[in-house]
Amino acid sequence: MKRSTSRSTLSLAACTLAASLALTGCGEGAKGSSGAGSSGGGRPKVGLITKTDTNPFFVKMRQGAEQAAKKSGARLTTAAGKFDGDNEGQVTAIENMVAAGVKGILITPNDSKAIVPAIEAARAKGVLVIALDSPTEPQSAVDALFATDNLRAGELIGQYAKAAMKGRKAKIATLDLAPGVAVGQLRHDGFLKGYGLAKGDPSVVCSQDTGGDQSKGQTAMENCLQKAPGINVVYTINEPAALGAYTALKAKGREKDVLIVSVDGGCTGTEAVKSGRIAATSQQYPLLMASKGVQAVVAFAKDPKNKPKGYVDTGVQLITDKPATGVTAKGSAYGLDHCWG
Repeated sequence: MKRSTSRSTLSLAACTLAASLALTGCGEGAKGSSGAGSSGGGRPKVGLITKTDTNPFFVKMRQGAEQAAKKSGARLTTAAGKFDGDNEGQVTAIENMVAAGVKGILITPNDSKAIVPAIEAARAKGVLVIALDSPTEPQSAVDALFATDNLRAGELIGQYAKAAMKGRKAKIATLDLAPGVAVGQLRHDGFLKGYGLAKGDPSVVCSQDTGGDQSKGQTAMENCLQKAPGINVVYTINEPAALGAYTALKAKGREKDVLIVSVDGGCTGTEAVKSGRIAATSQQYPLLMASKGVQAVVAFAKDPKNKPKGYVDTGVQLITDKPATGVTAKGSAYGLDHCWG
């Protein structure tokens, strides 16, 4: 299942959005539809709504959904927010998909709380709703959650960072996601837990939101270095933010004496672990989240008794080429063979 790093920027040719919120059918039976929640010939309709349509993580997620839809004979409809944090766009996408007769919707919510009324309205009409990657608040607002244990993912890199520091006093910068997004808070809290720090611990000398964006990650790191020049550990919400932090540190000549840890484990991020720009990352598997989600909707369409419930863990693995005592991990070779698969 080996992929080159360029795969993380795959074109969206299989199912390109005409506009950020346009709905597009792909897979078998894409032409025409009949019946509630099924396309022509009884093929079920499945909707996928991602946070954006450009982030490589969600590109890989859509690829997994496309593969599963093609294999199962389902019709896949996709949409995305105009930007990370766009709740209004996701609400519109849900409403459009329900009107189009989907049997189930897979969604990575931009706002874990604000999206709930739209989800509840869809479920009231008999639509199965599964959250992918990011839980809603409350989690019970959806039928099921297929995701990495993001608290555990953060905990793994926190444990690694603690061990790698070998007793040295830490001055930590946290480059976070954004307010109102559960996945970002879970990873942040997990990192603190893994490092053995309570909320508000003075070891955390700077915290900045990055939206998971590389350029914002660079700016955030620059701001933190101005505030606390002695920073020696950097936690980042994802690898684009980590690479932005690395750029800022390198500009100051600090890239070799600051430990950077992250979460996601994409091909580009795993290459950064291999090259030493990132010390360690917690790898997760968005392709698997989406493919399992499509399979669940298809099973539900065949028999409503097959409705999934609760949390389905799609796995997480610590990846590093710089092992730390007492912390179990796999190397970048494994990570590149499995990046986002």
